[in-house]
Amino acid sequence: MELKPGMSAIVTGGASGIGRAISLALAQNGFFVTVLDFSEEKGEQVQLLIEQESKKFHPNIRVPLSMYIKCDVTNARDVASAFEKHMETYGRLDVCVNSAGIGTLVLFHHDKTDGTNTWRRTINVNLVAVIECTRIAIQKFRSVKRAGAIVNIGSASGLYPMYADPIYSSSKGGVVLFTRSLAPLKREGIRVNVLCPEFVQTDLALKMNDRHINSVGGFISMDMIVKGVFELITDDSKAGACLWITKRRGMEYWPTPAEERKYLAPIASKLKRGFTYVPPSNIELPDTFEKIVVQTLTHNFRSATKLVCVQLSLPIKPQHALVKVIYVGVNASDVNYSSGRYFSGKAKETQELLPFDAGFEAVGLVAAVGEAVELKVGTPVALMSFGSYAEFMQVPAKRLLPVPRPDAEVIAMLTSGLTASIALDKAGKMESGEVVLVTAAAGGTGQFAVQLAKLAGNEVITTCGGERKAALLRSLGADRVVDYRVESIKEVLKNEYPKGVDIVYESVGGEMFNLCLNALAIYGRLIVIGMVSQYQGESGWKPLNYTGLCEKILTRSQTVAGFFLNHYSRLWREHLDKLFDLYSSGKVKVAVDPKRFLGLSSVADAVEYLHSGQSLGKVVVCIDPAFSQHTSRL
Repeated sequence: MELKPGMSAIVTGGASGIGRAISLALAQNGFFVTVLDFSEEKGEQVQLLIEQESKKFHPNIRVPLSMYIKCDVTNARDVASAFEKHMETYGRLDVCVNSAGIGTLVLFHHDKTDGTNTWRRTINVNLVAVIECTRIAIQKFRSVKRAGAIVNIGSASGLYPMYADPIYSSSKGGVVLFTRSLAPLKREGIRVNVLCPEFVQTDLALKMNDRHINSVGGFISMDMIVKGVFELITDDSKAGACLWITKRRGMEYWPTPAEERKYLAPIASKLKRGFTYVPPSNIELPDTFEKIVVQTLTHNFRSATKLVCVQLSLPIKPQHALVKVIYVGVNASDVNYSSGRYFSGKAKETQELLPFDAGFEAVGLVAAVGEAVELKVGTPVALMSFGSYAEFMQVPAKRLLPVPRPDAEVIAMLTSGLTASIALDKAGKMESGEVVLVTAAAGGTGQFAVQLAKLAGNEVITTCGGERKAALLRSLGADRVVDYRVESIKEVLKNEYPKGVDIVYESVGGEMFNLCLNALAIYGRLIVIGMVSQYQGESGWKPLNYTGLCEKILTRSQTVAGFFLNHYSRLWREHLDKLFDLYSSGKVKVAVDPKRFLGLSSVADAVEYLHSGQSLGKVVVCIDPAFSQHTSRL
């Protein structure tokens, strides 16, 4: 959501603490703000401050620049009346921030009363009122058919126990799960998110024991809280998100993918229900089709390959399926495949395999099936199998991965996304609270490594070449972007990360490998997923010597791990489900290079474009433009 003058917001508990800071920040963006609070004195004071800010945007407007409404948020009539008055005055509601909250001074098991004015009231203010205000705000958004954002103010004590006030902790925990359960409302343009800060210097926090506050590093600045709220309001990908803010580690989202995998079932079938893609019931089969074959072994893909026309073989084998290819992915390693590097055996034996089909990955539609296959014609599928640079492919049905839609973004999740997800998990043994370096981070696989590392709660350093790539990486959440065209990667790592980095996700090779190895911390893990700088040149893939490698990793208990995706095929389905889930919920973005490549004849152009260093995100070729017009983003 883009913040514009003339929008309006309701903030509960808006007269003090976090609510007050948010109310003023919204006014500084030209919002009309209605403050709901029980304190008349503080409410009237903040109303005057809001009006001073709003005058800068609305010097001659007739409606009130701000309203303060005395309101007990536990009184359903008060709340309904306040929302109604706001709508009558401004005619719209764009943002609702539920900030009202209280704590309990007496432990509930020491309370000799019935709890009406103590622990029961805490639950009513902190949880029941949040539910009621959220319910009414959703109804108001729907009544005017307008998108809207709701931010509920939770607490870090809703993520882990607060022994000094279990009632407060349980009420905030309820707010967290209530909010996260509302993620599906995003389909209506309504986004509900929750902010969970640790201690902020408010009247409520000042009643806490200093020992508790100091144990987590002290108070968080109010500016950080406002920044977090505005991120949840403005980022349209955030729905059902829980933004956790700590003094120690800043802003991060909870739960991490690792935590989610502990309780989420595979979601491929669930995703299918959530999208409107209607597969065709019948696909016309031609007599012949085109594909790309490697006819001579060379790292020059254009010289190595040829476009050929072949007969479509029917009927389909019993355990197989015929796939009509819609999109194919281009990979740096296409040149290794065309030069025969991925075949075991001697050069003469590899030569005898010619010609062989090219391409690693595709998404498309099931066009026909063998008699023992249960897949329906028209089912969108992804596949990772040699020979994907083709208009049609006949493959064993067990290799097909059903997907929600045959979109370009799905291609990026295959070789590129799966490499990042599985490599960081298995080879990198990634945890939270680490420093992760991703080289060539704006490429097809690097973009996933950056986001997965951030989602796991890590600090992420990235390298790239050029401002466009740097801008992409900043938008993906990278903490430090090093553009090697304007600054030295070596100097940045030496000066800013003197203790070293814990994990390196490395795909460049050559001098970059040496640089990363030297920057590795004790116990650090360096994952080699490629060496693109060594793929080019007259001789193609040229092995290099890394002097002193054994000595370096021995003396610092480091690990250098190679990663080849084919060796982890047993994990593809699990990790692809995870990537779909993260993408469909807006937690991961997928960057597909905007340069369009259409038809098999453009594959060589796309391979050369990728190796030119100009690409941004995943390079994709649309094999059938007619079908692609009927698809859209997930």
